[in-house]
Amino acid sequence: MQFNIPLLPPIQDVETKVVLKQLAKAHRHLALLNGICATIPNENILINTLALQEAKESSAIENIITTHDELYKAQLVDNFFNNAAAKEVSQYAEALKDGFKVVRIKKLITNKEIKAIQRQLEDNDAGYRQNAGTVLKNDRTQEIVYTPPQDLPTIEKLMNNLIDFINDENLSDIDPLIKMAIVHHRFETIHPFYDGNGRTGRIINILYLVKEDLLKLPILYLSRYIIQYKAEYYKLLQQVRQDGNWEPWLLYMLKGVEETAKQTLFLIDGIKRIMADYKKQIRTQFPNIYTQDLLNNLFKHPYTKIEFLQQDLDISRQTASIYLGKLSDAGFLTKIKIGKSNFYMNDPLYKLFLAGVPAAMPTTDPITTINI
Repeated sequence: MQFNIPLLPPIQDVETKVVLKQLAKAHRHLALLNGICATIPNENILINTLALQEAKESSAIENIITTHDELYKAQLVDNFFNNAAAKEVSQYAEALKDGFKVVRIKKLITNKEIKAIQRQLEDNDAGYRQNAGTVLKNDRTQEIVYTPPQDLPTIEKLMNNLIDFINDENLSDIDPLIKMAIVHHRFETIHPFYDGNGRTGRIINILYLVKEDLLKLPILYLSRYIIQYKAEYYKLLQQVRQDGNWEPWLLYMLKGVEETAKQTLFLIDGIKRIMADYKKQIRTQFPNIYTQDLLNNLFKHPYTKIEFLQQDLDISRQTASIYLGKLSDAGFLTKIKIGKSNFYMNDPLYKLFLAGVPAAMPTTDPITTINI
């Protein structure tokens, strides 16, 4: 089933009363999340840890499944991939972080950036689809549910229009969060690549919020929400194509921003609590080795190793080994051997991400003022 795809912006008024009501909630919680970013002493703590969570969940939507343990070890050891899924998830995290580095400076999302994201995800340089034959099927029945544009000129025309909609503020004065939802729908509807459209589209979501200064860091954990309501996600994608009614889709996405912001706040609150506890205990037990850089290193990743400590603290290999040995003996880290190398796991941080967030988040804001 192929649909006529009109150019953006939408001709109808998408900022309905009910949409604006949900929009206010989404903005409020996103602002809280954006504000708490400034309270973390090293932004890489959030970028590295939460980008991996987003990568894991976004890839799971495409049935690319890996465990936390495989994923973290793949980040530690070059070419350590027990399965292809761990490699693909790691590539997603790197694509997200690399895209963030570009967009935070340029404040633009272009065809070049989008192609670079997909190239990093898929390890190929195929670019936009040039051959006909791509269709989207129901996984269970194999029925064709949607046929995206089939020829390259149409794909390029629609993508150029989408890029204009993303970057040209004069083209539309629609609220940025609503625009993000429209951008995501349009990208998935164009389906410009042979592979990797879903994951690329979800990275664009985060980068667009960074571009609009709604997020300082790429840490909105949106893919978890989509997994929770995956059937609704695909149903509403198709519904807009069929009837042109944006409201249910926009409500879904805005609710996703609200819930995801709450969940991410919960995780950040957990990180801050564990950091504060470690700071107090390490400063008391090991005042001669404690520094803020040491604490930051232990929370940049659930695992660390001698080389990471050497680099971050600018110390010798022997000194780094002594530090990690002391922290391991005192129970702050768990020593693990992979091959011939030793690695050190921050158990509370690892368990925090393994447990995830509660199925139902509290209505109050999960924010604690903790100095770290």
